Amino acid sequence: MEDSFTVVANEPSDSEVPVFILSFRQRDEVAAAAASGGWRVIAARRAEGVDQRFLASGAAVAVVDARGAMSEGLAAAKALGPTIEQHGAAMLILISQSDTVHMRHFYDAGATHFLSSPMSSAAMAHAIRFAFRHAERLTGWGKDGGGAAEPLGWRFDPEIGAPQLTPALANLLGLTEAPGLRAMLRRLEAPDRLLLRAALRRLRRTGGSTAFAHDLPGVGRMVQHLQHDPDTGRLDVLVEALGVAPDASSAVRDLLTGARDGPSARRWIDRRLGEGAGLAVVLIGMSRFDTVNTAYGRDVGDELLRAVSKRVSEVSREALGGSAIIARIAGSEFLVATDMAAGARLEQGVVRLEEALGRPFVVRGAITPIGARLATAVSEAGDSAATILRRASEALLGKEVRGDPAGPPVEQLANELHRALERGEITIRYQPQVEIASGKIIGVEALARWNHPELGEIGAEALFAAAERAGLEAALSDTIQRRALSGSAQWPSLLSGLRLSVNVTAADVGRAGFVESLLGRVDASGFPRSRLTVEITETGIMADLTEAARLLSELRAAGCRVAIDDFGTGYSSLAYLKALPLDYLKIDKRLSHDITGSHRDRVVVRGVIDMARSLGLSVVAEGVETEAQLDLLAKEGCQYFQGYLCSEPLDVPALAQLVQA
Repeated sequence: MEDSFTVVANEPSDSEVPVFILSFRQRDEVAAAAASGGWRVIAARRAEGVDQRFLASGAAVAVVDARGAMSEGLAAAKALGPTIEQHGAAMLILISQSDTVHMRHFYDAGATHFLSSPMSSAAMAHAIRFAFRHAERLTGWGKDGGGAAEPLGWRFDPEIGAPQLTPALANLLGLTEAPGLRAMLRRLEAPDRLLLRAALRRLRRTGGSTAFAHDLPGVGRMVQHLQHDPDTGRLDVLVEALGVAPDASSAVRDLLTGARDGPSARRWIDRRLGEGAGLAVVLIGMSRFDTVNTAYGRDVGDELLRAVSKRVSEVSREALGGSAIIARIAGSEFLVATDMAAGARLEQGVVRLEEALGRPFVVRGAITPIGARLATAVSEAGDSAATILRRASEALLGKEVRGDPAGPPVEQLANELHRALERGEITIRYQPQVEIASGKIIGVEALARWNHPELGEIGAEALFAAAERAGLEAALSDTIQRRALSGSAQWPSLLSGLRLSVNVTAADVGRAGFVESLLGRVDASGFPRSRLTVEITETGIMADLTEAARLLSELRAAGCRVAIDDFGTGYSSLAYLKALPLDYLKIDKRLSHDITGSHRDRVVVRGVIDMARSLGLSVVAEGVETEAQLDLLAKEGCQYFQGYLCSEPLDVPALAQLVQA
């Protein structure tokens, strides 16, 4: 990987020529159409500095998507017009059919082509191609030095095994010798390398194109626009140089949410610490956000992120004052930072944020409860942005693992889990499930506990977080199922009529031959299949809906019953309940708690229960803790419950005592 680089020749073909796309309404189909036509896309969402960005892109065609944003589109066209005319480029306007009467204003601004709705991807691709040919005929674009600017870019071809740079990028970086791919990556700061890896993961998952922004010492702010060819494995990257920020406090905005981006927030923190200010930061990790993207696509996920950003901004500024800054660090992770002058209000602000983010979001008319984890860190002498954010991240990981910011890092548990499995430190507890009408215990759910020799008892959530980090999910799941089944097969006669519920993870769903393995464990234990319920979470279903449906069908055909667990924790789809072979719906503890809240909360729970019962599903409410919750659940038609109102998870002797009592 450390060989010399090859300079990419500037020979224009559709696969090498960039196209600049400005879209105000987060539409991805324009970029997708351009990419499918072989163009290399540079996408922008805001019109500020659009003429300079277009010049720096080296593009022959500027596409301005003015559909539903005519005034913004016209302003951008006016800003681009002189540059388009001076360099013999082309400007393609996409416009709504109802606005075509205003096209003369776009022509006066310098537009050369237009396309009106409705428009197909093929039509957009052809329109871009015609616009490029126009520029090519006018100036011989890309030939003999024609064009607005020599493009900055690089390519990685697996067959060559070394990066290839355009001459302009090599000159900008001051490269006279080969850096090799690893050396190129080392020029990025560690957080920016993570952004690159995330962008590459997005490309592998969704294909097409993506982008990420970063700072490069001595060069300034840059945006890398990546396109991946799945057939050849080749990665083509156009680099857009935005220049050096005017000062260290300048806020570069996240294109999706409008909040500051991560590097901008780190620069602000470093500047304030350098001035001697004391700071407090709140790191916010949104829970179960991936379920939304997996189930309903990136557009819905993006809309949800914008709603989260807006709520975080409103609550933070109200609770902590106008000096607080809000940033989207990465993915579904946000940061709030404030001077310690507002520190007295920090605790109150965190409580307000937790309450606000605990309320469901409404996205496209659907209720979306996703939840959040929050952790704080306060600056100490000698801190930098990196050190204070690292402490906040460790505290957030601690909350994810144990619900305790002072808990051990997940890495410690992951490192010790293999030994725990070998030593038999993983045990089973059973939480009773009660029939509401009679008050009779009719079954139990098997829950894992880790009897850690130093840290005491650790719950299932922390246990599986450690297993995921250690790559031991399958081994842990097998251990829990085997111990739950063998232990239940030896219950005393007093418990012989109870049903047993065991959990299946998202990782289990994707394992080849999992159903056969599970049924083999059931039969080997001697526990009857007819008394076994297999529970799978929404996340497990959404990991692979087709495979989950097949798995559940096979389990039902084998005599087991199946349940969807924690319903309501993600972007709950009522449609898949109708399609899947289910016996029970277990509503998440949040819905159980919400039923005693507002009238709207109760209406939501009532709707879930009515829908489940209309589909012939029995309903089990999880996490019931008060008589008031139980009373309202019963009135709404819920048949079963489990939770601390009846009992915490118990060992077998305590369970037998409770059943007898």
